Amino acid sequence: MTPTTTAAFDESALVEKARAGDAQAFTELVNHYERKIYRLAKHITQNDEDAEDVLQEAFLKAYEHLDGFKGDSKFYTWIVRIAVNEALMKLRKRKGDRTVSLDEPIETGEETVQREIAVWEDNPEQRYSRTEIQQILDEAVEGLKPDFRTVFMLRDIEELSTEETAEALGISIPAVKSRLLRARLALREKLTRQFRRKGEDVFAHL
Repeated sequence: MTPTTTAAFDESALVEKARAGDAQAFTELVNHYERKIYRLAKHITQNDEDAEDVLQEAFLKAYEHLDGFKGDSKFYTWIVRIAVNEALMKLRKRKGDRTVSLDEPIETGEETVQREIAVWEDNPEQRYSRTEIQQILDEAVEGLKPDFRTVFMLRDIEELSTEETAEALGISIPAVKSRLLRARLALREKLTRQFRRKGEDVFAHL
């Protein structure tokens, strides 16, 4: 049943129909992507109401500016960029947080941020259930800085390519790689402090 559904979803065809005024086609696009966009917005804003607002505003703006979508990239990449911008605006209005800018330059010398990360003596799955490990990981992700968290979400959770992530966020490919590395290192540090054990890397069990 799932393969049939996947085969039936033709993003480019739906976009063309939506641009021609087919409201049902746009609704299909919303239904296909709304869970991913909500999850992304929730991880950035860390607030259910803000995430819901971002979801609504992102698709509303996409609908209003559909004529401006040239189809050079995937529709999903385009809606992700709109959603990220909306989510970051929510953060700025709420906190005036200076860490939420995705435009600030970050050096890309990845070798300079390598460091020794302690490992744990026990297999974490021997101490925690998979659900508990997932909860610990979710909390660690939420603790990342917004710019690192967003890149991590798009690359490692939503599985966008490096190029798609760069396009969605309006940053360079080296910046994506640098921020992703920093996010992963930060997560390892957070998880190391959480488990305070030596042993296998928890990432091997997720």
